[in-house]
Amino acid sequence: MPLATLLDPAQCFFDVNLLPKPAYLVGGAVRDALLRRKRYYLDLDFVLPDRAVETAKTIANHYQAGFVILDQKRSIARVVFPQGTLDFAQMEGATIEQDLHRRDFRINAIAYNPHTQEIIDPLHGCQDLEQQLIRMVSAPNLQDDPLRLLRAYRQSAQLGFRIDAATQEAIVRLAPHLTLVAAERVQMELGYLLLHPQGTEQLQQVITQGLVATWLPETMINRGKFLPEITKSLHLLQEKWLELEEVYNHSIDQSSGYTWLSLAKLATLVSPKAEIAQKQLTKLKYSREVLRGVTTILRAADQWQEQLQVSKQTQLSIRSQYFLFQLLGKYFPAWLLLILSQGVELSGLVTLIETYLNPHSSIAHPRPLIDGKALMAKLDIPPGKLVGYLLQEIIIAQAEGRVSTPREAVELAKEIIFIENLKKN
Repeated sequence: MPLATLLDPAQCFFDVNLLPKPAYLVGGAVRDALLRRKRYYLDLDFVLPDRAVETAKTIANHYQAGFVILDQKRSIARVVFPQGTLDFAQMEGATIEQDLHRRDFRINAIAYNPHTQEIIDPLHGCQDLEQQLIRMVSAPNLQDDPLRLLRAYRQSAQLGFRIDAATQEAIVRLAPHLTLVAAERVQMELGYLLLHPQGTEQLQQVITQGLVATWLPETMINRGKFLPEITKSLHLLQEKWLELEEVYNHSIDQSSGYTWLSLAKLATLVSPKAEIAQKQLTKLKYSREVLRGVTTILRAADQWQEQLQVSKQTQLSIRSQYFLFQLLGKYFPAWLLLILSQGVELSGLVTLIETYLNPHSSIAHPRPLIDGKALMAKLDIPPGKLVGYLLQEIIIAQAEGRVSTPREAVELAKEIIFIENLKKN
């Protein structure tokens, strides 16, 4: 969309005339408007020569909108509307041109004066937009905030732009400075690449250049080679089982935004040992849900391989299938992608997949013939581990076709108790 349209009263959620003169719109909103990329939630960044916080507060009061000071020292404040946010920052330097020279990449160093409709582009960022190029303003600017090294790859994925050679060289040279960045900020940039449909290529570049080796040392060994295999496995599964397309489109939870696909990708970047992986992800400040998901599918992958080796079969027994599904729970789709990406043949997984997709399966989705309370009453036994064990054995027997009614379940429980007592005696 044209820049004038971006702030047109008919399109925008606040009156631009409330801005002081001069005021400059900068950053991603300018870049995206010039690229005619639509934004459904507007994040508008304004630079003012002075009184940035006061201006934000005035606009917030005018609209009864949310107001928060983001950085008192640097005079940065935010106004929050349902349709978007307005960030106001004090200009760095005496002029807008000096401020733009402090930014990360030239495509983000373009300003727009809404009062005069003038575009200020001292670094020829518009030319880089035309060439679909991400080029640094300067290496010292990247060093000032090393997270910008990762942000280059995130914006490359988002925009479909390439990173120019000099910027690539500077990123590699400055990579050690990433250790100075807060772990949660690194995790956020990794998340963008893991979640973005076109982020795999850029994530592999990040890995190859050693940008995340401090937090995820395994990436220096596997070089992210499993990442494209994860995506290939997803397409293969969705071609054969249409039902799985809907499954993989769901997020694992609302807070993290991670999908089964991105969870499986993340699992290929950490240690294959669940305990070590948990420490690595904890260091990066991942949520409990993501931690639980990755460690669960890693443990299940180990368990599955061990059981096949012990049984020397290509398929798990019903009992082993039951325990695998119990361990995985809702994480089965991510586990499936993980083991397929590492060379496991799909033919050996068909039974498990079809069992998982069958909502009536007594293996993957068991519905007990009898509950613990009823079982305790029938057998006159107290609460405890024995009750759980009996219920488990009844479910497995049901899956194997050995029991099909509550009465048969109770009789089986009696037999198990009798055998257990014989063993004790």
